[in-house]
Amino acid sequence: MKAMILAAGRGKRLRPLTDRCPKPLLEVGGRPLILHLIDALRTAGLNEIVINHAHLGEMLVAYLGDGAAYGVQIRYSPEPPEALETGGGILHALPLLGEGPFAVVNGDIWTDYPFAALPQAPRGLAHIVLVDNPRHHPGGDFVLQGGEVKTTGGARLTFAGIGVYTPELFKGCTPGRFPLAPLLRQAMEQGRVSGEHYRGRWVDIGTAARWHALHEHLSRPGSR
Repeated sequence: MKAMILAAGRGKRLRPLTDRCPKPLLEVGGRPLILHLIDALRTAGLNEIVINHAHLGEMLVAYLGDGAAYGVQIRYSPEPPEALETGGGILHALPLLGEGPFAVVNGDIWTDYPFAALPQAPRGLAHIVLVDNPRHHPGGDFVLQGGEVKTTGGARLTFAGIGVYTPELFKGCTPGRFPLAPLLRQAMEQGRVSGEHYRGRWVDIGTAARWHALHEHLSRPGSR
């Protein structure tokens, strides 16, 4: 199974940090955020990685190269300067991801999630990872019941930005900018999205304050 890291976001809420550095190259614990993800994917045996990019994307390509230095094979999916959002970015990269299910992880999270736990093929159109609601997102996103993810019907959990998707999820989509969430909700209404609740460490690096807090935490001896 191939994996994709979504790395095309502008990171507006992280400005001025992201004015001269793409968000995935911001350091946490002495290493760029994206290297933490690449290491985790490689450890799980996901060695073929596609990375999309837009804002300052040439810096990502120059830093990571073909991935050989990190024990993986990296291919890139460049996007227009305004980027294609999550759904549009994945659709654009489908020719690089192949015809089977593939894993996707947001490039602006840090986690100790074991990617080897992801199913090689979801039961339906997608399998997503949910986490406890963080302080900045108390309302959550989706409901998990008996291994199936739904839009309503119980206590909500937060989408971790980690999942396995089938190309069929994007069938009929028109190339361009669009988010992933509406596609997932439509599949949930059809009962075709499975999920899991991960209770380990997970941080969404969405603001400068959250980046700073994680950086400080991971910089302490014995914190990783």
